Amino acid sequence: MPHATISHSALATRAEEFLGMHRGTAPLVLPNAWDVASARLIEQAGFPAIATTSAGVAWSLGYRDGERIARREMLDAVARIARAVRVPVTADLEAGYGPSVEDAVATARGALEAGAVGFNFEDGTRDPAHPLMDVEAQMERIRAARAAADSQGVHLVINARTDVFLRGVGAPDSRLGEAVRRLRAYRSAGADCLFAPGVSDSGTIGALVQQLDAPLNILARSDSPSIPELGQLGVARVSLGPGVMEAALGATRQLLDQLRGTGSVAAFLAPAMTYAEVEGMMGRQ
Repeated sequence: MPHATISHSALATRAEEFLGMHRGTAPLVLPNAWDVASARLIEQAGFPAIATTSAGVAWSLGYRDGERIARREMLDAVARIARAVRVPVTADLEAGYGPSVEDAVATARGALEAGAVGFNFEDGTRDPAHPLMDVEAQMERIRAARAAADSQGVHLVINARTDVFLRGVGAPDSRLGEAVRRLRAYRSAGADCLFAPGVSDSGTIGALVQQLDAPLNILARSDSPSIPELGQLGVARVSLGPGVMEAALGATRQLLDQLRGTGSVAAFLAPAMTYAEVEGMMGRQ
């Protein structure tokens, strides 16, 4: 499918638009795409921006999650998505595909080259003995990513993520304090939005909002408060991570089981988009 090239001025405009979406009266809801087709569906549904899911992209290409995919291959997938839609795209680029400052710079520059105007940047490591980056080291990497993007004249929206809750680091009663300490530090280093996946209870979410002077991103799962409830708590941004792809795969598995059991092709194809609908969606320039 042909893609339109994103000009530098258009990229800068999309970045400012995307940053402004974090200041609305209701949360910015970001269903996460893993390919062009899913991104087009999200755009057609009326969402003002699209986030990619690193897990979903990896799975679609035959990798497991957790930076088993190379930076270049991930960015190639992001580029295809960004060029295929008219709304801003923010990319989940995991921990930057390497622990060094140089890795952070390469990832930030790569995000812009791919046409993304934001990226998730996590502090998790692949070392079970030391599951989180040192705070000062992560701050240095965020500063470097910010400087690299600023030198290109585009305000890349950095969504700094801590995995304190997601990985269950430390005693349960210490996690809120540690998450706040880390996220405040990442904000001071230049992050625009702060991401705390692994939190689902209203009390902790509300405490994070109150203690962080920055937009808060929550990963919505089946046990999370509803979007309106998250808005009432003061959450600025809600993403679904791999949830959309997981739902699509679950529905496909269910339909395949029914097809094998009943043999009814009509029942199997009942919820399907038509060939013409998909062709029309993919053929838009």
